[in-house]
Amino acid sequence: MSHTRGVRHAQKQKTRQALLDAALELLEDQSLSSLGLREVTRAVGVAPTAFYRHFRSTADLGVALVDEALGSLHPMIRTAVAATGDSDGRIDRALGLIAGHVAAHPAHVRFVARERHGGVQPVREAIRAQLARFADEVRAELARDPVSQDWSEDDLLMLAQLYVDQMLSTASLLLEAREALEREHVTRLAARRLRLISIGRRHWPD
Repeated sequence: MSHTRGVRHAQKQKTRQALLDAALELLEDQSLSSLGLREVTRAVGVAPTAFYRHFRSTADLGVALVDEALGSLHPMIRTAVAATGDSDGRIDRALGLIAGHVAAHPAHVRFVARERHGGVQPVREAIRAQLARFADEVRAELARDPVSQDWSEDDLLMLAQLYVDQMLSTASLLLEAREALEREHVTRLAARRLRLISIGRRHWPD
């Protein structure tokens, strides 16, 4: 009996992941607000009623995609801003991590970039919540750095949000860059912006 339940659970998880994967592929060319559940179930080869065994609605599916796209990135974000190495070294590390993630997960990056300001409110709120968590984790890392020891919590959070916004912007621009020269330009520009933030950070208490 236990083995049978295990097999059923594994099959259910497999179908759920297939629905997520199909939706993500369909969202390459459209927004979530225009996606129909029948499109998704047709792509997976299951009946439309099977969709509701896994998700309450396409908005619920979208929230699950947000968790899939952003939920695993928290360690990477913390690593990107960790107070190890000099400023240029940290910037290079951050940009390398972002570029690697965009190359490995372009569909997830495109989904978040499009739906961050899209028409499905629960998905916008889920993205906003994940980004707020990123900012809070970055704030905690920045607080450990001696450069920030006299900063207020509000100022640390403001700085953290600047870093998170810049990382998102860089990821979106790298996604749209088609040629190596374009990607190099995006990376150079992002490095200059991050250096500007770093310089301002050193002088902010003044």
